[in-house]
Order: sequence, then C-alpha cells, then structure tokens
Amino acid sequence: MHPHLEILLQLQDLKSQRRELAEGSDEGRVEVQEFHIDLQSAIAELDTKIQEMEAELPENLRRRYQQIEGRGRAVVPVINGTCYGCFTSIPTAVVHEIQRNDAIRLCEHCGRILYGVG
Repeated sequence: MHPHLEILLQLQDLKSQRRELAEGSDEGRVEVQEFHIDLQSAIAELDTKIQEMEAELPENLRRRYQQIEGRGRAVVPVINGTCYGCFTSIPTAVVHEIQRNDAIRLCEHCGRILYGVG
C-alpha cells in the first residue's frame, strides 16, 4: 500500500476516535469508566499524534485531505466498482488501478481519496 495512503487511513481513524471522545459518545464513557483514562489527556495525545502524522504528508495532499474531511470521510473504499463517498460508478480500468493501492487516486465525481479493498 502506498505509504501516504496508509497515513491517510490512520489519520481518518484517529480523528474519528478523537471525535467520539470529545463528543461524549458511549465509547468515550466506556474508556473513562472501564480503563480509567483521563479524557482530556487522551484527547491531547490524539491531537499530538494527528499533527505528527499530518506533518508526514506532502503539503498538497494534506490540504486536499483537510478540505475533503469537512464534508465527511475523506478516504473511502471502492467496492464493486463504486466510490463509497458518493456512490458513483468508477470506470473498470480505474478500479483495477485503485485495487493495487500503489498511488493516491481521487474520485472524479466527489474528489475523495480512494482505496481498494480486496
């Protein structure tokens, strides 16, 4: 898998975890009750890790990711030839390229970053 694609997927996951903790979700309450974590400290650690990982990305890709994530998930799978960001069909030749996950590819319709699932 392309190293920047790996970072983007990890970033998306970390930001999702941060949102859950910050919004007081059920998962956040379980973390506090069962594992006795300090919520603010955990959020601060996530923020630090997110900043470190974003710094590893090229500037243009980081900006693209940040623009897209304002509309929801920025990195989405292509399943059965469909972008799972906008649910538009992807041309077959492009799907085969995406499945290799060896480059950063964008959906021509919604602009989200695509990855293939086996």
